[in-house]
Amino acid sequence: MISVNSEVRNIAIIAHVDHGKTTLVDNMFKQSGVLSENSRNQDSPDRVMDRMDLERERGITIAAKNCSVRWKGIKINIIDTPGHADFGGEVERGLSMVDGAIVLVDASEGPLPQTRFVLEKAMALNLPFIVCINKIDRKDARITEVKNEILDLLIDLDAPEEELDFKPLYAIGRDGKAFSDLENPKDDLSELFDRIVESIPAPMMDLTSPFQMMVSDLSYSDYLGRLAIGKIINGCVKNSDNLICISTEGRKPLRVSQLQTYNGLILTPAETVNAGDIIVLSGIEDVKIGDTICNADTADALPRLKVDEPTVFMKFSINDGPFNGKEGKYVQSSRIRERLMKEALQNVAIQVEEPDEKDSFIVKGRGEFQMAILIETMRRENYEFCVGRPQVTYKMVNGELCEPTEMLVIDCEETFMGVVTEKLSVRRGTLLNVETHSSDRVRLKFSIPSRSLIGYRDIFLTDTKGTGIMSSYFAGYEKYRGDFPMRFTGSIVADRLGKAVPYAIYNLEPRGKMFVQPGDPVYEGMIVGEHSKENDINVNICKEKKLSNMRAAGKDENVIITKIKPMTIERAITFIRDDEMVEITPLSIRLRKNILSSQKRHNMEAIKKKAENA
Repeated sequence: MISVNSEVRNIAIIAHVDHGKTTLVDNMFKQSGVLSENSRNQDSPDRVMDRMDLERERGITIAAKNCSVRWKGIKINIIDTPGHADFGGEVERGLSMVDGAIVLVDASEGPLPQTRFVLEKAMALNLPFIVCINKIDRKDARITEVKNEILDLLIDLDAPEEELDFKPLYAIGRDGKAFSDLENPKDDLSELFDRIVESIPAPMMDLTSPFQMMVSDLSYSDYLGRLAIGKIINGCVKNSDNLICISTEGRKPLRVSQLQTYNGLILTPAETVNAGDIIVLSGIEDVKIGDTICNADTADALPRLKVDEPTVFMKFSINDGPFNGKEGKYVQSSRIRERLMKEALQNVAIQVEEPDEKDSFIVKGRGEFQMAILIETMRRENYEFCVGRPQVTYKMVNGELCEPTEMLVIDCEETFMGVVTEKLSVRRGTLLNVETHSSDRVRLKFSIPSRSLIGYRDIFLTDTKGTGIMSSYFAGYEKYRGDFPMRFTGSIVADRLGKAVPYAIYNLEPRGKMFVQPGDPVYEGMIVGEHSKENDINVNICKEKKLSNMRAAGKDENVIITKIKPMTIERAITFIRDDEMVEITPLSIRLRKNILSSQKRHNMEAIKKKAENA
């Protein structure tokens, strides 16, 4: 008998990056009483859902996370999702557990690419959503215009007629306020909580059917082992039930050591949980996201979770340089493989392949930023390895080579419009639309190949003096648009093992921009700078000034070296060419050639030129 679990609501908070999702969730905790009960378990009362160090450092949400609050006796399970397009797989995974969503839109910036992406995903699952216009206290807020832009977006996405007649909530998430009437603002989030209870449908349940659950997330506990997280679709589950897991490899029996549910920010044990709620099963091994966990007498598996395919890939390999193993703890290919497979298990948007080449792996994902986060995470876990330049995945469609394209939205001052358009047109971008939002800022919309955006962000920030905002979303595969130069500079490459010397660096600075400081260890094949011309040059950066016993007439030349900009992972992986790699260790980020020996590189270049002239 089908009924509804009226005691539960499952909702995801989705939005573009930096539109205020996590701050709003903080105040939902405070006003529902969660933080006062669980504050002893939290390190900080602010941004409590950003539990990863990288999330707190960068101020963004990287992984979707579950929690719950209670309002008027009803349990509201909340999933805080990432706002960056590269982590779209986390959004798709989170939406598989909910019955509705809150779509948060900045009152000044309006709906941006990730807003479109998450709305499209929610509508594909027929999820009802609550529109909330946040940050209405901004001086540059455009509340009426943003509301109209949301309506235009819904029309563009072919939203059902009932969704077009939406009544938005207006919020100041930082202050914990949300209300539907601008003339009568409220000082709390009570209207938001009431709207969730009234507008988001209670999950359907059939207690007479056998237990079925979709695994939408995986975690790990030092005490309980692997944790399988998901929403109960049918039936109910008890601690003592005998369960099976239906995967792509067949059916496997399971022994559940503990059944838990979300209570605020913590997990609490439960004896019985009914359909519609989100649960955590402990002690389950060999389970993957998308598997169905059910009673032994259930024959059918639930439809597997599907996400958009990856468009970018990178090569990961062991560090075969002379400094191998000096700074990292885990350097073996077996360790790197184990870590990458673990990431692919927990992140549905990541795929790992093993090519024929020994000690290397191909990691596929949504974008170079997602790859950079994975690299930084592994680095902090004491892994040492090398990575190649991010590359896009091509397809053959009807005999034609096709490439992934992005819909790029640029928000910048009008004075920078010319240089932005010029740089993107060189990269095969097509300007589709220009909008003027204020007296001095414009919004530009481009269709551009995904490969064109690799390494462009730093150029864009330089061109707009740090005031521009760019964001994009995947728009599909289109016919290959042709080649274009990705980098107009070469590399300054060290020709021997040693340490960088101030005298050598000083004399090399006129040749380009240096990446190393005096005393930094270097080796043959290591990239120590960016050459101002297109070709690579081999240099002796360990060369010291020749001394003599003759006294100089005046003081020796005072060597003043330009301060270098610290190398970051994002900057490194987008700077290198196809014949270069980035050496990642817990302490260092070094650039290097794939082939370290300068003689071998010279011979290979000669063979290549001979083949071209033949």
